[in-house]
Amino acid sequence: MTETVDERKPSVLQQAGGVPGLVYASVPSVVFVVAEAVAGLHAATALAVGAGAGIALLRVLRKEPLQPAVSGLLGVAIAAFIAYQSGEAKDYFLVGIWGSLVLAVVFLASVLVRRPLVGVIWGAMSGGGQAWRADASARMGYDVATLALVATFAARFVVQNWLYELDATGWLAFARIAMGYPLSAVALVVVVWAVRRANRRLAVGASYESDSTSAARSST
Repeated sequence: MTETVDERKPSVLQQAGGVPGLVYASVPSVVFVVAEAVAGLHAATALAVGAGAGIALLRVLRKEPLQPAVSGLLGVAIAAFIAYQSGEAKDYFLVGIWGSLVLAVVFLASVLVRRPLVGVIWGAMSGGGQAWRADASARMGYDVATLALVATFAARFVVQNWLYELDATGWLAFARIAMGYPLSAVALVVVVWAVRRANRRLAVGASYESDSTSAARSST
């Protein structure tokens, strides 16, 4: 029997550590913006990194997965370093802005070359391989799911780059939080639909092939 995606893989919210995880992810950006307005850029970069380190330590002490804690701290440190070097508070958000554009281009390119990344990644993670590529309907579902992620990444880039050009550092922090996990959750709904659709199609195909083989053996 084919397992459903929610039995195999925890949700985005679960991977982020639930509601506390969402709060943790937003803290360094909020600390940076508030500290920059009150105490200046240098203090803001130090406090943001300190907040990221504190959250990483807390997650480790709570025995939560180490990878999100480490990657979160690394992301904060890189963003703070760029802002410190440039002397511009808004540059704290540059990595996220341009990272969104890169991801949008990569995921769109995968659809254009008929290798939608949602299907490729899920096939590798689930051990199912790339059998879904032989089914046009399953492939179309993965195309739609991949394009949903393209739209998510593109929306983040367009909105946040616009705010960056306006020097709206405070609104950048708000947009980063508002367009983070909430948008990802919407895209995940489409991803789950595509994976379930592909699994059903492959299960039906496997059942049909098994029935055909049994019938062929019976007739001999």
